[in-house]
Amino acid sequence: MVKHQPLQVYEKQVFVSFVTGIYGCRWKRYQRSQDESSRWECTWFVILCSSFLLLLFWGYFWLMARNDFNDFNWLVYNRSGEWRDETMPILASTTVGFSYVTFLLILALFHISLGQQLNLYWVHKMGVLATLLTTISGVIFVDDLWGDEWDILLASLQYTAPFLHLVALVTVTAISWLVAGYVVRREKSNIQVMVLFIYIVVLLALCLAPLTFTCPCIMDRHSLKPRPSVIGRRGAPMLAPENTVVSFNRALQHGASSLEADVTISVDGVPFLMRDHTLRRTTDVTKVFPARQYEDASFFNWTEIRSLNAGQWFLESDPYWTAASLTAKERSRIGNQTVCSLVEMLRLAAKANSSALLNIHKPPPEHPRYRSWFMDTLRAVQKAGIPLKRVTWTPDTDRGRVRGLHQTTSEKLSVEAIRQRGITSLTLHYSKASHKELQEYLANNVSVTVYPVNEPWLYSILWCSGVPSVSSDAPHVLRKVPYPIWLMSQSAYNFIWMTSDLVSVAIVIGVFFFQNYHMIRWRMSGMQNYNPEHIMLSAVARRSSRDVNIMKEKLIFSELNNGLSSTEELSLYPENGYVRYSHGGLSR
Repeated sequence: MVKHQPLQVYEKQVFVSFVTGIYGCRWKRYQRSQDESSRWECTWFVILCSSFLLLLFWGYFWLMARNDFNDFNWLVYNRSGEWRDETMPILASTTVGFSYVTFLLILALFHISLGQQLNLYWVHKMGVLATLLTTISGVIFVDDLWGDEWDILLASLQYTAPFLHLVALVTVTAISWLVAGYVVRREKSNIQVMVLFIYIVVLLALCLAPLTFTCPCIMDRHSLKPRPSVIGRRGAPMLAPENTVVSFNRALQHGASSLEADVTISVDGVPFLMRDHTLRRTTDVTKVFPARQYEDASFFNWTEIRSLNAGQWFLESDPYWTAASLTAKERSRIGNQTVCSLVEMLRLAAKANSSALLNIHKPPPEHPRYRSWFMDTLRAVQKAGIPLKRVTWTPDTDRGRVRGLHQTTSEKLSVEAIRQRGITSLTLHYSKASHKELQEYLANNVSVTVYPVNEPWLYSILWCSGVPSVSSDAPHVLRKVPYPIWLMSQSAYNFIWMTSDLVSVAIVIGVFFFQNYHMIRWRMSGMQNYNPEHIMLSAVARRSSRDVNIMKEKLIFSELNNGLSSTEELSLYPENGYVRYSHGGLSR
């Protein structure tokens, strides 16, 4: 009588099949392996990790650069000559690529955790490579067109650094499980030592990273300065066409304390408001004067300029994705806007008892008003009836001729140079002055206006820095920020920092101890209660299938000597995972 008894029964591994099937198209059990991953597949894992980190950086950059999206589109317009929103395809492709690579990385980490051999499917390899190359091309393009924007990363870290530190600490702590499994459960090698060393260095660097942080909002709340006043930069261009009467009205309605405008001098000496060198983007000059559409705006006379429509472009291009929220009455009013003169803007500011900041574009040398632009502008200011002390303008030239007007400069100067020029205020891009430099200016009674400030996070850190005023395209957004988004005392942050570091280190030590538990127990007990073959079989769980089968055979022989009678026959079939034994001896 021959008796058959299975010693190993395969169970359904739905999750493992899901992970290996999507990652490497290995849906069947016989397709999977727990052998060491090849160097080629390890290289692809490194490429996958690199793609994830690059896309994480790229996505963070665009999340912060939202403050300057309109400036990016304006630069693209100046290069291509066509106005279109280039940020939408970039954001869409970045979101898709990041989601795809993140999903594959999670599957790869599951492979490592489950002891499965990495084998990325060739379709995914092509997808990862295409995503990586596309992202690198995007970085090169932005660096060429918009290189100064990288500075926003340093500015944003003043706001996000404490939170990024916690997220990074949690991530590195979670990875300790995989690192410990790789280091403890394998035979010791130089690669393991290197992996363990790199992990420890990264963990220690993260624990000490807050020593390098400069966060203005980590301060005593009693030291917080008054809320910065908001200047409507070209009015409220997110709600109405820039540099138009309706735009300035909307800015004042949303709490702007001052108005900022770009001033150009027409060929007949009338100062009007226009940001661009040509009239193509913000007017219908291509329809009214098609032969002159590329001509400098300052070479048109005021009658010609006044005949152009300056609002329809806003409804058609929708540069800030706000046109859909306009009512029919608002759309009708915006669609009939004309180019605004300086006198109209200043009269509106005087009526609202607000001030004005003028960025004057000096005419080119061949312009008829090249030598009289100053007097043309001064006459417009006087005609508007606004008090001179409420008007500030750039550039800071002709100081001897300016009496009663405030002058500012967008050039970053030392305190000594500011005093020598007789300037009392600076108008700086947010990337040009650090927190320390802002504090130096304010300590020497130099008023600083920072531009462009369109996002609440940037407004919050400038508020904490003590900046008295900001220039914004979005006064309606900043109006909803009655207090800095977050504010924390130094002692409270130190407590959070120290506690998170200690908890992280404790968890990592606990994970390594747990992963090494059986080995520690074996060393402490001297292997007194363990079958050597069981230990060896566990130790080679990730070695080649042939070695594992040999261990299985040794284990079976051991079990025969310990428990089975000499008259039983036992047969091993490694290929199907069953062992047969019967009376009469052992056969394979």
